[in-house]
Amino acid sequence: MDTSPSPDDQGQQPVPMTKQEPAPVPQAQPAVAAPVAEADLRCSDADRERVADLLRDAYAEGRLTVEEHSERIEAAYAAKTFGDLVPLTRDLPAATEGAPLSMVKPPLQQQRAPLPPARQEAPTMVAVFGGAERKGRWRVGPHLKAVAVFGGVEIDLTDAVFESPEVVIEVTAIFGGVDIKVPENVSLHGGGVGIFGGFSVREQTAADPYAPVVRVKGAAIFGGCEAKPRRGKKLREWARKQLDR
Repeated sequence: MDTSPSPDDQGQQPVPMTKQEPAPVPQAQPAVAAPVAEADLRCSDADRERVADLLRDAYAEGRLTVEEHSERIEAAYAAKTFGDLVPLTRDLPAATEGAPLSMVKPPLQQQRAPLPPARQEAPTMVAVFGGAERKGRWRVGPHLKAVAVFGGVEIDLTDAVFESPEVVIEVTAIFGGVDIKVPENVSLHGGGVGIFGGFSVREQTAADPYAPVVRVKGAAIFGGCEAKPRRGKKLREWARKQLDR
């Protein structure tokens, strides 16, 4: 038998077998965090307070009932995100169409400049044959004592920072006078004794159930004490008493 290579096989070298390389494994791409929706962003104390201001104005204009105002105020101070705040003002004229942030934050040109820090003052004011005055941004605690003897004491709380939900002012006026002014959106209660003098407290109850309460008590002997709200002046800053009631 002829075992010589065929003409087709002559001059050709055998092809060596090669090892097949494994297919490359695709690398996992790093996960990209999805953007947080605006309604899910956490709101600040200032954002809650802006919504509370809108609700107070709406109540004063008769747009909300007492029950509606109370419920919405509680919800505003308990809100955690902008999405919680939006429904509270959606049906009020002050609210605008658009994203949650635009409903809560005022335009840049309307935002208030940072306020200076409030002063720390002593809880007692004394005027003997002279005068004592306290006004502007100062911190008022739960108790304040005013003594006027042949002198006068003036207490202006319209720009004060309330550190307590209730402030008790104890007045002693002997041949002197004590004048107390409070913002128009806080509650004012109390009364005292006038002996050959006068003790007048123009009481009012704030629409906001969380607004601070000022109570005035004491006596005026041959002197006088007058406590009243100052119209046109609204308190916009006080301690976080909303969360501990």
